Amino acid sequence: MKADIKTIDRGEPVSTMEPLLLGDGSRHRGALTDLALDLAQISAGFRRSLPHSLLTSLADLVRSMNCYYSNLIEGHDTHPVDIERALKKRLQPGCPQARPAARSQGTHRRAAVDRSRGLQGGLAVRAEGICEIHRRFCDFLPEDLLWVEDPATKERVRLAPGELRKLDLRVGNHVAVSPGAVPRFLERFAQVYGNAGKTESIISTAAAHHRLLWIHPFMDGNGRVARLMSHAMMLDRLDSGAVWSVARGLARKVQEYKRLHSNCDVPRRNDPDGRGALSEEALAESTQFFLTVCIDQVNFMESPGSSRPPADLHSAVGGGGNPARPITPQVGQHSRSRAVPARGTTRRRRRPGGHR
Repeated sequence: MKADIKTIDRGEPVSTMEPLLLGDGSRHRGALTDLALDLAQISAGFRRSLPHSLLTSLADLVRSMNCYYSNLIEGHDTHPVDIERALKKRLQPGCPQARPAARSQGTHRRAAVDRSRGLQGGLAVRAEGICEIHRRFCDFLPEDLLWVEDPATKERVRLAPGELRKLDLRVGNHVAVSPGAVPRFLERFAQVYGNAGKTESIISTAAAHHRLLWIHPFMDGNGRVARLMSHAMMLDRLDSGAVWSVARGLARKVQEYKRLHSNCDVPRRNDPDGRGALSEEALAESTQFFLTVCIDQVNFMESPGSSRPPADLHSAVGGGGNPARPITPQVGQHSRSRAVPARGTTRRRRRPGGHR
C-alpha cells in the first residue's frame, strides 16, 4: 500500500450526524436530566466518602477492571493476571496469552496515562485529544498488532498511531463518512460537545460516545478510543476520581449496548422522532441506557452488601492463583462506616439498582 494515499472528501454535510444533543425541547429530556443529576450526586458522594489514602489504589484497581472489560467488549477475553504479566514483561512472546495480553496492555497503559495526566478542559472531545488517546493506546502495541486489513482491497495497511484514517470504511450496515470529511465532522463534534453546560455535558457523554463511533475516525481501535474518551469526559465533568468505570456495565450488557448503538445509526423515522437526520428516539434510548449503567456501576462500587467482588477484581489485586481479599466490601466499610450497623440495630437499606 502506498504511503501517500490521497484522502477524499465527498462533501457529506455535517448535519447528517444530527442530532448531537437532546435539547430542552426534546420530549425525552426530563427523564435524562433526572438521571444525570442522580449520577452527579452519587458519584460525588462516593468519592467524598473515600479516604484520600484509598483513592489512588482504588483508581489503579478500577484501571485494571476497565481494561479487562473494554477488551472483553471487543471479543478479547484476556485474564487480568496475563495483562499484569505483560506489563511487567513476564510473558514469553510465543505463549498463547502473549498476543491478546499485548493488545490489552495498550488499553491498560493508555488508561494509566489518562488518569495521571488527564484530558481536562474539553480536550477529550477535540480532534487533537481524540488523536492523542489513539496515539497513546497504539504506542504500546507491538508491531504485528499495528497492521490491519483494508476491507475493500484486502491489502494489509499499517495503523498510524494518532492519525486519522485515509480509507473508506464500512462497519456492519453503517458506511462511515469519507476519510477527507473526518476532520470537518470532528470539528463539529468538538464545537457541540466541548461547549455544553454541566448537566448537558453529562447527558451528552452517551451521545458523544456513539457519534464518535459513527464518524469512525481511525482504521482500528475506535471502540476502545470511544470508551476511553467517555471515561475521560466523566473524569473531567463529574470529577469522578476514576474510582468507577462504565466499561464493566457495558460489557455485562454487551448485546444491548451494541443493539442500541446500531439503532442510533438509523435515519429519523417520523415527525415525532426529532428534527435531525438520525433518530432522536434511538439516541435517547441509548443515552438512558448509558446513564443507568453508570449509576449502577457507582452503586456497585460503593455497595457494602457485596460479599464478593467479581473475578477481575480478585485477579487484578491478587495477581496469581490465590484470590485476593474481597475488595468491594472494604470500599463500603471504609467509605461508609455508618453502613455497618451496631449490634441490635437495623441495617441500612441498599440503594435500588445497586449491586449488579
